[in-house]
Amino acid sequence: MGKKLDDAIIFATHKHMGQVRKRESSPYILHPLEAAAIASDLTKDEDTIVAAVLHDTVEDTDTTVDEIREKFGDRVAQLVESETEKKRYDLPPEQTWEIRKKESLEHLKNSTDPAVKILWLADKVSNIRTLFKLYEEEGDAMWNHFNMKDVEKQAWYYRTICKLLVDLENTLAYQEYRQIVGYIFKNVKENEDD
Repeated sequence: MGKKLDDAIIFATHKHMGQVRKRESSPYILHPLEAAAIASDLTKDEDTIVAAVLHDTVEDTDTTVDEIREKFGDRVAQLVESETEKKRYDLPPEQTWEIRKKESLEHLKNSTDPAVKILWLADKVSNIRTLFKLYEEEGDAMWNHFNMKDVEKQAWYYRTICKLLVDLENTLAYQEYRQIVGYIFKNVKENEDD
């Protein structure tokens, strides 16, 4: 790894400055750094790891895809864009949650790029670890803190990711993800759509 990764860490730290994770008081930057650490266990491709560091900058800060492209190249920009939801700022996020998730899952489903799957898995493992801690503290009541409070829809989303990332089933990261998803949603019956 080299200067590009160092620059990405500095860039993301600056962009996420002052942000904290939902329901936690920890600095937000710890999430993309954790995602990058997970990605680095799955690949040695620097662009994929850099994209993991930057994956939330476009979605959650004033950063643009063009800015990522200019500073880190086309490949990193494409990967970051693959993980970026199309927010609708004119509507409350709870109203757009399902359509945003469906759009993102469709992109993942249609991607033939292994790096996209690695990036998704790295991000989602970091997220599911946080959800596991919250679930241990609050059980299903934890969903009251999120834009989507319906546990069945949350189960659909996380289980669908599990199915779409099955190519990575031989990795420890995938196995951890699948196990925690199974635990958190053990009381939610699987629908045919799951």
